[in-house]
Amino acid sequence: MMQSQFDFALAAPEIILLVLGMVILVLDAFSQSPRRTLAYGLSLLTLAILTVISLWQLGSGLVGETFSGLYVADPFAHVLKIASYIAVALTLVYGREYVQSRDMLRGGEFYVLVLFALLGQMVMISAGNFLTIYLGLELMSLALYALVAMRRDHAQSTEAAMKYFVLGSLASGFMLYGMSMMYGATGNLDLRNIADAVGSGQIDYLPLAFGVVFLVAGLAFKLGAVPFHMWVPDVYQGAPTAVTLVLAAAPKLAVFAIVVRMLVVGFGELAVHWQPMLLILGVLSLAIGNLTAIMQTNFKRMLAYSTISHMGFVILGLASGSLDGDIQANTSAYGSALFYMLTYVLTTLASFGLVMYLSREGFECENIDDLKGLNRRSPWLAAMMLILMCSLAGLPPLVGFDAKLLILQSLLQSDRLWLAVVAVMFSLIGAFYYLRVIKVVYFDEPAEPVSKVPAMGVLSNGLMLINGLLVLVLGLMPGALIALCLQVMHITLSY
Repeated sequence: MMQSQFDFALAAPEIILLVLGMVILVLDAFSQSPRRTLAYGLSLLTLAILTVISLWQLGSGLVGETFSGLYVADPFAHVLKIASYIAVALTLVYGREYVQSRDMLRGGEFYVLVLFALLGQMVMISAGNFLTIYLGLELMSLALYALVAMRRDHAQSTEAAMKYFVLGSLASGFMLYGMSMMYGATGNLDLRNIADAVGSGQIDYLPLAFGVVFLVAGLAFKLGAVPFHMWVPDVYQGAPTAVTLVLAAAPKLAVFAIVVRMLVVGFGELAVHWQPMLLILGVLSLAIGNLTAIMQTNFKRMLAYSTISHMGFVILGLASGSLDGDIQANTSAYGSALFYMLTYVLTTLASFGLVMYLSREGFECENIDDLKGLNRRSPWLAAMMLILMCSLAGLPPLVGFDAKLLILQSLLQSDRLWLAVVAVMFSLIGAFYYLRVIKVVYFDEPAEPVSKVPAMGVLSNGLMLINGLLVLVLGLMPGALIALCLQVMHITLSY
């Protein structure tokens, strides 16, 4: 690995995003356009520039550390950053008309806050040190708190923001306390130095074990895993749908990155302590997420509990690694979890995008009953909903099936047949509420006379179509993405 004390080229995406984000902030302050067209266009241009840079870094095989180990550039980081750019870009396009009709562009801060939340996520993804992790985490979290509370005249959004802020601060405190215990035990904040110190066998394992407990609790909150899931349904339901999509997509990729960086890279020698905790969190998330989602009538709240269950699958993938450090087994386990996370985010983007399209000024499409008769109003949107719900349920030939299958294979390879059986059982239970949505869309009569779905723009219409087709195409031909996930995870684990 290339090491440098100050190599600004490695951190080019973060530096460019910071500079362009401040430029957009200043220009937007002088803008008189109620639609904030300049900020919107420059935000998409910024994301396009970042995508080109990260693609070049990935294609050139760039691997290195800079700023004395605080920042790590490797294929794992490049892939997650590219996925984050795409997720944020789709979020901005899907939510364009929604935020305009809800008067959320009045102050012009929506686009800037989304970009700064992305900056925090990028810092988290490339973090090689506790300080960088916490800096990125707080930058992301503060921007997200402000986004949830953006509709100041909306009581439900304000309540959701307060819950998110209080519980998020508590989780950050857990992580900070765990980091302090790790520092006290090892005398290091750098993850690789901590790994070396733990591997030396000369460290008192008691404070290390307690530190891991607090860190896992904080990470579980950020992922939305049971029993640290209390904020997810309330915030997803209470936040404006455009903000819910911001929360549900790219931040999950950043949290996944720090889970891998901290637990796998930093505390691989302590897997005997954190793997059982992850197994418990994964099973509880599958159980509570799926069983509670069945009872929901609010579509956004149902998708929130669905998110909890899907995070349970990701956690089981992370917990199926080898305790003896077998790099091949670990590559398979963690690569499967990475594939699951990427495909879940892709499906979530289209799911909440559809909710925003079906909403209109003065009407929020939030209840499952609001989808009645969708096939009569817009057959192609109904077909999209069919594809997305079947993918989330894990039905072939869609990408959700391949993602679940990879996790189950990882569990079987780690000799955890009973966990695979439990995961399949709860997936079958979870299929009920996805199929219920399909039944409402295709077979229920609308409560009101059939009205046309609001027209979508050419860009958003095209991206939604591509988004849905990717869910289908990746399900039929997942090999290239699976190979990429396994390759980047192998490189990450090898050095």
